[in-house]
Order: sequence, then C-alpha cells, then structure tokens
Amino acid sequence: MTNFGIKTRKTLDKDFNYCNSLTEYSRRKTRVVNIGDVPIGGDNPIRIQSMTTIDTMDTAGSVDQTIRMIEAGCEYVRITAPSIKEAQNLQEIKNDLRKRGYKTPLIADIHFTPNAAELAARIVEKVRINPGNYADKKKFEEIQYTDSSYEGELDRIRKKFTPLIKICKEYGTAMRIGTNHGSLSDRIMSRYGDTPLGMVESALEFLRICEDLNYYNIVLSMKASNPQVMIQAYRLLVQKLDQGKFQPYPLHLGVTEAGDGEDGRIKSSVGIGTLLEDGLGDTIRVSLTEEPEAEVPVAKHLAERYTNRKTSYAIPEIKNYPINPFEYGRRSTNEVLTVGGGHHVPRVVADLSKKEKITPASLFSLGYQYSIPLDKWNIADMACDFIFTGELGIDFEIPGTLSLIYNYKTWLKDISKERVYPLLSANEYLSASDLSDQINFVDSTLVELSSQLISKIKSDPTVVLIIATHNEHGYAEQRRLFVDLIESNCKTPVIISRTYKHISTEQFQLYAATDVGGLLIDGLGDGIFLKAENIPDKIINETSFNILQATRTRISKTEYISCPSCGRTLFDLQETTARIRSRTSHLKGIKIGIMGCIVNGPGEMADADYGYVGSGPGKITLYRGKEVVKRNVPTDRAVDQLIDLIKEDHNWIEAEVTINS
Repeated sequence: MTNFGIKTRKTLDKDFNYCNSLTEYSRRKTRVVNIGDVPIGGDNPIRIQSMTTIDTMDTAGSVDQTIRMIEAGCEYVRITAPSIKEAQNLQEIKNDLRKRGYKTPLIADIHFTPNAAELAARIVEKVRINPGNYADKKKFEEIQYTDSSYEGELDRIRKKFTPLIKICKEYGTAMRIGTNHGSLSDRIMSRYGDTPLGMVESALEFLRICEDLNYYNIVLSMKASNPQVMIQAYRLLVQKLDQGKFQPYPLHLGVTEAGDGEDGRIKSSVGIGTLLEDGLGDTIRVSLTEEPEAEVPVAKHLAERYTNRKTSYAIPEIKNYPINPFEYGRRSTNEVLTVGGGHHVPRVVADLSKKEKITPASLFSLGYQYSIPLDKWNIADMACDFIFTGELGIDFEIPGTLSLIYNYKTWLKDISKERVYPLLSANEYLSASDLSDQINFVDSTLVELSSQLISKIKSDPTVVLIIATHNEHGYAEQRRLFVDLIESNCKTPVIISRTYKHISTEQFQLYAATDVGGLLIDGLGDGIFLKAENIPDKIINETSFNILQATRTRISKTEYISCPSCGRTLFDLQETTARIRSRTSHLKGIKIGIMGCIVNGPGEMADADYGYVGSGPGKITLYRGKEVVKRNVPTDRAVDQLIDLIKEDHNWIEAEVTINS
C-alpha cells in the first residue's frame, strides 16, 4: 500500500491535503458563486438540484416538470440544450416559469455545441460544459503528443472556449466545468489515461483559461459511475486546486448513471456521502433512472445530515494518515478462517439476537430457503456469512456455508458445537481463559482499543475485531481506529458495525452506505454488521450486499449503469431498464450500461461489459465494452440481440436456483 502521508491542514504540508480535518467535521470553505438569486459556496447551505427529462422543445412539458421539481425542493433546475434550437427555447421555458412566479435558477446542460452554450449563457443563470467534449470529438484514438503539439491543442481549446467566458462575464452567468469519467477526450486519455488525474487535468485546462481572463463564477465537478473513481477524483481535485493556488471553487457532487431503486440510492450515497463526511460538496444531484422529482428527497436526506453535524466527543487528531486517498489499496490483514487475508471478500453478519426464537424460517430473509421435500438448503447469492444470535441457541442443522456468533457466556455453554463462535467484549477477551481455537470475535470501540488490547490481538491469529461507534461523526471515529491498528502494525481483520435507530428504510440505506461505504472505498474493513430498529431483516441484509456491490468489494449480482434520462433520451429509460433487468439480473458480475443517447453512451459506461445506447428514434447501438458491435438495431429486437451478444461471449447462464446441502 502506498503511503502518501495524508495529513490534516492544521499541522502538515498542504500538498497532500484534501479536507480540513480527518477527525472533526469541518466543511471546506469555498468561494461564493452567485447563480441567480441562489448563491452557492461559502456559508450557504448545501444546495439541491436535478435535471428535467422532458424534450426541451416541449415548452409546456418542461415547465410543468420543472415546477414539480421545484415544489419537491429543487433549488436549481438543469435542462439539456444539445443544439441551438433547444438553447433558444430555454427563453420560452424561462419566460413561462417567471410568469407563474417561479424564480428558481435554470442551468443549461451543454455537450459538443459551443454555439448553443454561448446562446444559453445569455438566457439562463448558469451553463454546464463538459471539458471532455466541448472542444473535442471522441474517437477512442490514442494520440502521441509532443509538448509543443499538446500546447497547440490547448491554444485551440482557448480560442473555442474564450467566447463563452466573455459572454458569461458580460451577463453575470455562472458556469460549471463538469468532467465526466466516461467522456474524457482522446487527448486527455492519451496523456493521463482513464484515471482520476486525467479527470482533474481535463477540468484544470479549462479553469486556467477562465482565471487568465479573470472569470471566477465557477463550480467544478468530477462525476463517474464508479463511486471509487468519483471519490478519488474529487479528493485529487481539491488537492490540485490548493497546490496550484487556484480559487477554492464550490463543488457539485454526483455519481453518474447510478441506476434506479435501492441500487441507485446506495451507489449515490457511497459516492456523495463519503465526500460530505469530509466536508466536501456545496451542491448535490442524485442521478436516478426515475422521475427527477424522486431524486430530490434522496438528495435532501443526504444534505440534511450535515446541517448540524458535530463530533459528539473528541476524536484524537490524525497526524499521519497511512492511507492513499487517491488510489484503492486494501488494508493487509491476517486470514482468520474465511475472514480477511486479502483474498476473502468482505463478509456479511446478520443480527437475529432480538428474536424470541430462531427457526429455519428466520433464515429465509437472509438468503437461505429450506426445501422440505429435498431436505436441502437453497442458498442465494446474497446469503449472509454469519448470524449473531446473542443469547439464543439454535436447535436445527444450519446450511454448510453459514456460521453462528454467540455471546461469550452463551458460547461457553455450547463450546463444542461446530461453526459456532464467541463474541467477547474487550474486557472479557483480556481476561478470558477459554477461547475458540478458530475465530474469536472481539467487540471494541476506539475508546476501548487500548494498547493492552492491541498488543494481545496482534499476537492472536484467531481474533476478528467488530468495531462499533457511538459518535455522531462515527465514520471519522472508525477511520481513526483503523489508523491506530495500521500504525501499530496490527493486522487483525475488522468487521465494521453500525447501529441505527428512529430512521426510515430509505434513510437507513443512505446512511449505512455512507458510513460503511466510505471506509470500504479506502480499503478498510473485512466485513459489515448492520443493525437497525424496525427495519426488516431482509432489507438490512440486502443493504449490506448492495453496499459491497457499490464499492466494488464484493459482487453478488448484475450491475446496471443506467443514466437518469433527460431531454436527449431516445427511448423510455425506466421501462427499458426494467425490461433488461428482468431478463439479466441473474448474471452475477456482469456490468450492463443502459444509455439514453450517444452523449451518455460509450464514454459514460466506460467500464461496462455491454452497452445498450440510443442512437436515433427507435434505434439502438449495442456495445461490447467500448466497441460498437451492432448499429441501428430496432428497439423491439434490441434486448434479444443484447442477450445474443452475451451468449456469444459465453457469459450467459440460465436462471435457476442453486441447491446446496
């Protein structure tokens, strides 16, 4: 693991900083940018925005949808303007909204067409440009540049970009320079590769031109469909802004093509929430393949958690952060049976300790179904690995892939039972004489992680820590605990435990994805143990697996990279996504990109195995990776041909239930 020596701003070299503090919640102080009458940055609240899905030429439809978004809580509304005609119609949409008394700032979303951006900048309060395709065309070509020829390309970009800057200055229009991981230009890809650094440099090229012309009314974003890439890019962007002595521009946060349902919510929370935890982010958009007004409550749940965020009690400052926040590297741990060791995927622990009695039916919601006629257990892909039963014993034969965790005193009464292991408090472990010779789970918080405890578990190859927190800023406290282990060269595996009370199911999914997902993104953690009051066991278990899926640390199902629809979309995204999902959801580990148009096409689904992209009315282009395989496939045959393509690559399996003893 690379040691970048990441330090807090309070004490150490800023070259390696990306947030104010790793232990105390502190929002990054950014420049105030005026977007109409709703300023962003500085001490302003985290702003909520979304994007219309109606054809921009449908004035009445766009206005009605915008009003629904505003009334749901949207503070900025983004509208696509792919050509001059749509840019012109922004005036009609704006006029109608203003007549009805709605003054919410409008943002024009621009790709490929500088002349549309220049027109829109005279009409709306903000324009968003994508540096990957504003002045470049993407052909997936590798180009060899000399320093001189590269500078020549930058001069070309400057000439194309300067007119927009001048118009924005004249009209007081704000601008978002929004890099997307999947639409980096061939020029950037050739020099920096498909990397977070390439994303950052793509934006900085345009930012330097803005600052040279004394234009600072700018918001920046680094969006990707992979939360890991997205988080690393934003962190690196902040570090580069400080290092290059740029203005501290506000950040717009979002995970592109997150998908729909709980998958989209969890994936978005991993990316957005992790950055919010460290005080990064001034406006957010949750991109779901749903109606735009459905995105707003999700974004509000995420933002409101940080309105009065505080640290419940002091967390010791991290003076030397031994994690590289710009690259993934899993913490090196011992292998304790099936936990840790580097090659075991993170494990899922379920909690049944509050039940009156545990029966075979209690396991149904945790991925295990018992077949009476066959006398067999059917084990799903999202079947938990351990069940914590507390003081409850189990009097039936459990599936062969499952293990149980008892409270220590209960375990002592049944010490010889196979695949049953004890959970001890820190004090119990330090004084215990009878322990399992296979796995001993030890419960600890940061406060309880004494030097005596670390010393003992370092020399005990049977210990797995289960770490909890009672701090409101629990993410930071648990990160601090990992730092203590790493600095002590303690390689004991760790299962991250979080407990939630008095929240809704959606809040549980969002909060858990943030709190645990951020640690997993940094390679910290060998398992998840989530507990929540009044949330069904099935939802808790599936949320655990979905967090692992979103962080790419354990793949248990098909992943869909699906854009949220907009005025450019060439087919019904929600219906099509549901149709593709219904036929392919059993293909574990396959990533399928479903994109409404070529703008969100091969680039945005850059790491998908297969792509389904709108290429014209009633026409679909199919991709294998970034390669076009079939063009102009009629929509009524496109899903069948996508499946034929998967079969052709021998990646298809028939959906069936696997039966295990």
